[in-house]
Order: sequence, then C-alpha cells, then structure tokens
Amino acid sequence: MNKVQVGIASVWYEGNPCNMHLLDIAGAAKESCEGSGMVGLRFNSIGVSDGISNGTDGMAYSLQSRDLIADGIETVMGAQFYDANLSIPGCDKNMPGCIMAMARVNRPSVMVYGGTIRAGCRPDKDEKLDIISAFQASAVQAYGEFVTEKIDDETRLGVVRHACPTDDWLDVVRHACPGPGACGGMYTANTMASAIETLGMSVPYSSSIPAWEPAANGGKGGLHPEKVSEVRRAVEALQHCIAVGLKPRDIMTKHAFENAVRLVMVTGGSTNATIHLIAMARAAGVDLTLHDFRRIAAETPFLANLKPSGKYVMEDLHAVGGTPAVLKYMLQEGLLHGDCMTVTGKTIAENIADLPPLAEGQDVIYPVSKPVKATGHIAILEGNLAPEGAVGKITGKEGVRFSGPARCFDAEEEMMAAVVQDPQALKGAVIVIRYEGPKGGPGMKEMLSPTSLVMGAGLGHDVALITDGRFSGGSHGFCVGHVAPEAQVGGPIALVRDGDLVTIDAETLEIKVDLSEAELAARRGAWEAPPYKYTRGTMYRYIKTVSSAQKGCVTDE
Repeated sequence: MNKVQVGIASVWYEGNPCNMHLLDIAGAAKESCEGSGMVGLRFNSIGVSDGISNGTDGMAYSLQSRDLIADGIETVMGAQFYDANLSIPGCDKNMPGCIMAMARVNRPSVMVYGGTIRAGCRPDKDEKLDIISAFQASAVQAYGEFVTEKIDDETRLGVVRHACPTDDWLDVVRHACPGPGACGGMYTANTMASAIETLGMSVPYSSSIPAWEPAANGGKGGLHPEKVSEVRRAVEALQHCIAVGLKPRDIMTKHAFENAVRLVMVTGGSTNATIHLIAMARAAGVDLTLHDFRRIAAETPFLANLKPSGKYVMEDLHAVGGTPAVLKYMLQEGLLHGDCMTVTGKTIAENIADLPPLAEGQDVIYPVSKPVKATGHIAILEGNLAPEGAVGKITGKEGVRFSGPARCFDAEEEMMAAVVQDPQALKGAVIVIRYEGPKGGPGMKEMLSPTSLVMGAGLGHDVALITDGRFSGGSHGFCVGHVAPEAQVGGPIALVRDGDLVTIDAETLEIKVDLSEAELAARRGAWEAPPYKYTRGTMYRYIKTVSSAQKGCVTDE
C-alpha cells in the first residue's frame, strides 16, 4: 500500500487490427511498472473500429466512443484513486479519448501509442498497401468503376453480385494488413499519435514506431522491439513525472497545442485533428479554436509525401528518422516552440537535441523550399453556408476553388445511389450531404464511402463535396466537412436546394451559397427539424449532449 499505484488503461479488444495487440503492451507496461517498484493495475476501455463500421449505421457510434473512453478512464482513475495513469490507445478516437481523461484527472500520465501497422505488399509487386488500398479496391470503388464502364463484363457481374470483383482486388485485401497496428498512412490514428507526441504527452518515437515485428519464418511474430523499449522509457518518464509532480495540464499549454497543430499541417494530417485537438484542449483548460487552425495553416507549409495524398506510410517515416526528426527539422526552420515541457521532464528541444535528423536523400518529408503546398492543407472556411466554420482538406491536387450548382442529399446512402444511377449527371455539381452532423448523423459519420465512390467514378476533378459530417483520414478529393451549424439544428446547409450556386474558395477561405439573407430567412421559417434517429439509449444521450463541431463535439459542455 506504500507503493505508487499506476492505472494502466488499454483500449484493447480483439475486433480490430489497431487494438488487438494492446493487451500485450499493457502486460509489458505492468511488468515494467513492477520492475520499477510501482504497482501496475490494468483495466480496459471500449473501442470502435472505424474501418469495419464505415458505411454502416455502426459509424454513428465511432465519434461517441472518444468521449466514452475519456469517461471510462476518468471514472476508474477517480474511483480507484490511482496515483498515475499510463494509457495505451490504438485506433482513431482512442488517442484523444485517453488524453481528455488525463487532462480531466490531472495526475501524472503518459500515453503509449499502440503503433502503426507495417505496410502490406503483394508478392512480386512493388507497391505499398494499407487498409485504404483495400477499401478503395473494394466493392465501393468497383461500383464507381462499374458505372463508368472502366472494368470488364466479368468483373461487372461480380460487382452486381456483391462478390469480390476480381482476383486482383482479393489479392489486395489479403495483403493490405500484414499484422496488428493502426492504419498505416497519415490518417487519423497516426495524425493524433504524432500530434500527441508533439504535444509532449508521449516519449520520442512513440508515434512512428511500428506496432508489430513479423516472425522471420513467417509465424505470428510479436511486439516490435522498439515498442517494448518505448514502454520502458514511458514508465521511466512516468516515474519522473510522479517524483517532481509534473501533471498533464503543466505540459498541455497553448504553445504545446500550437506545436501539435503545426505538426498536423506539416505532415498533411487528418481533418479530424480539428475536433479532437479542440476537445483535448478544452479538457486541459486551454482555449484552442478553429481560428488558431486557420492562423497556423497560413504560416505553415505542407511537406509530407505520405498517404493518402502521397506515396509513403508511417513505417517509412520511421525509417528516415521518425516524428522526432520531423520535429528537429521544424525547430530548425522556426516552426516549433522548442521550450514546451514534455513527459520526459525535458523540453521538446532538449528531447530532440541529440537525436538524428532526417536521413540524407529521403523524400518522405520535402524541404521547406520545395513544399507540397506553401500553406497548410487544412482550410478553415467561413461564410453564409457555415457561420460557425467548416473544415476542408484541400491539398491543391483537385484545385483550390470550386463553384457549381448544389445537388442535395439528406443521407450518404442517397448520394451513393445517385452516383451509381447516373454519375455524369453530377459533373460540375457541389454535392451536399447533410443531416450527418454530430446530432443529425448522429456522430458525424465519416464520408469515406462517398469520397471513394466519387474517385472510383472518375469524378475527382469534376465535383466538390460538402457535408455536416466528417471525413476519414483516408478520404481525398475536393472535400469540405464539419459544416456548422449542422442541418439537424437548422444550419444554413439544411436550407440549400438543388440548383443553388455554391462556391468554395480555399484561397479566400470562403464557403457560401448565392442566396440573400432574406431568402435564407424565408426558407428557415418554413424548415422543420426531422425527428432524431435514436430515441433512447447511448446514442440518444449523445444527441442530447453533444456540442457542435466548432467546439470539438464534446459531451460535457
């Protein structure tokens, strides 16, 4: 009873490659804690697989899981009164959920990321595969190709039967995920893990170390040796935090969050970082807003050649120096507050001082002199269509401005049916998918299926897509999400009709519909809110308590 008790919280469950190995990491953490003279006491949280739930009603539960994870860890830490916390997340919502709990409880805490998945590779093929490769090679993508007659009759027949369209597609699926770990590109999981390492709440290299080391003889394999080493370093850091009384809110300052946002811009991270970092900051008592994202985006170049818009995966970044090498380069270029404290008890500048820089000749991170884009890829847009803001992931590959007539759909399924029926009819349109927001979706369902379908139908350069829902970190195209206020509460997106001229401009940061205030007011007067999609249970409670995307979709406002 005289020993320090460490609550070891893992988001372990067997239904997802991102999380299936976390109990092993928790076991290593318990062993390390006890070897250091502390008591390690494990407990688990719930989790949701975005990849499995995407495109189904199950996706409504995904964003909610972030707050349930935070609530669960806070509850156990509060009730058991553990002296410190070591949390082990794996999939997208896990990381912010763990950090939110740490900020609320505010006892010495360290996060150990479950790790990125290794790149998949088909035999005799020189390509890197990941879960998005499988998704976009799947029936959703094939439907897009089917309706534009890009694939042969035999394949078309397979698509219609909802079967694997080709052996080639099946080959991609079989080899895309070679073992445990989170989605390999700079999707939401790796975005949040690298942002949290930059924030100072995990030890160096946590976000880029792969999760798993395959066996040399083709067997099961085991935890990556560097991940096991990271656990030991994390426990050492936690001991230091306990000894000196260093707590999460001492580390998670406004400058630390600015560092995290800037890292997201440099690496081309997921738009989901906006709602998660705002929610984490709120839990820490820090005022972080979409205007901070807008300001930092204007000052920060996009440098990473990482999926989904680039070539490489997180494992490749680790091979050329990992997240610390990126931070070292950012510090050199004046893009980092180097004096921010971290869980090691050292500043971020001190952490990376003796670590190697990016490898010579690498092309995973481009130099500031030759960026992918001179400013951040995440555009915070405002206008009469989104008075509370909207978030675009606009790399410039599909242009920076789009104007066209609206085509409105009140659910993602309606939009997908329209693309399958007549994709050419959507050319030149701004596709509006609404009633998919925090309350209306509910849960801001990810629009990975619609964006995959658009790309598969060859419409990537011919349409824009806006929604009060959100996007997967793997989505790409001319996409704007998080439109707020959402349709369910009568936001302007609910008032748009087919044919209304909508303009999205990533240079002026505007999103507007060509309607007068008088016309919008008239339509608002005639509008009636549709009934909630859930009337009891956890989703009903979520609908009643969730805030807007502008405020991070928190449930404890």
